Amino acid sequence: MSNLHARFAELHTAHALLVLPNAWDAGSARLAQEQGAQAVGTTSAAMAWSCGYADGSALPRISLLQRVAEIVHATSIPITVDIEDGYSDDPQQVAALAVSLAELGVVGINLEDGTGAPALLADKIAAIRAALAGRPFFINARTDVYLRGLAEGQAAVAMTVERLQAYAAAGADGAFVPGLKEPGDIAAVVAGITLPLNVMWLPGIGTHAELLAAGVRRLSAGPALYAHAWSAVETATRAMFDDTLAMPAPPPSYAALNALFG
Repeated sequence: MSNLHARFAELHTAHALLVLPNAWDAGSARLAQEQGAQAVGTTSAAMAWSCGYADGSALPRISLLQRVAEIVHATSIPITVDIEDGYSDDPQQVAALAVSLAELGVVGINLEDGTGAPALLADKIAAIRAALAGRPFFINARTDVYLRGLAEGQAAVAMTVERLQAYAAAGADGAFVPGLKEPGDIAAVVAGITLPLNVMWLPGIGTHAELLAAGVRRLSAGPALYAHAWSAVETATRAMFDDTLAMPAPPPSYAALNALFG
């Protein structure tokens, strides 16, 4: 676990951008690993949907832990887990969940402020640090200033920086700002914080090289890969009913797929 954590932390300071595919089950996580991912993050939305729940802290804790255990079992690279707001407003309950995830072998979490008070997320981060008692664990603090449109222009930059500075002081290791994509805003946020910045892939967000030049250290997909998978299965299912379904070319063999999980 400590070696995986160290490797994950180092990926945030390497010369290359950390491209972090987002998985929702053991199969999608292993597929990302087979495609060369150096680490994998879960997507809370797709994980909830794939378990039959809506996104938004509705996924039962037992379902989350079971799915994460399956992902860790199927992979050999660092795994970080999106736990939304921690599924509780009680910092001690959130800390207990983080400890349970650490015991499963994950290297870290995403934890968001959403519409809650920034002080609450800071309290959750501090509680996790206290509960882990020095155990290495990468806490990626997410602020939804841009995603939820809490401010605009320079006010959005200032609010984002203020929140991320508070989360860093509480013990966060990384900063995640979904919805942030304009190069000037990215550079301004990077200049105001000490944490490595994670942004989420969105249309028009720029190339890997452009993001790296602006100071971004980590790019994640959110639910985008799940959306692609859903669309492909939807198309194939419709083709089956239309009697036009054909195998992909070349198709993955049963033996090859089965061997990944043997």
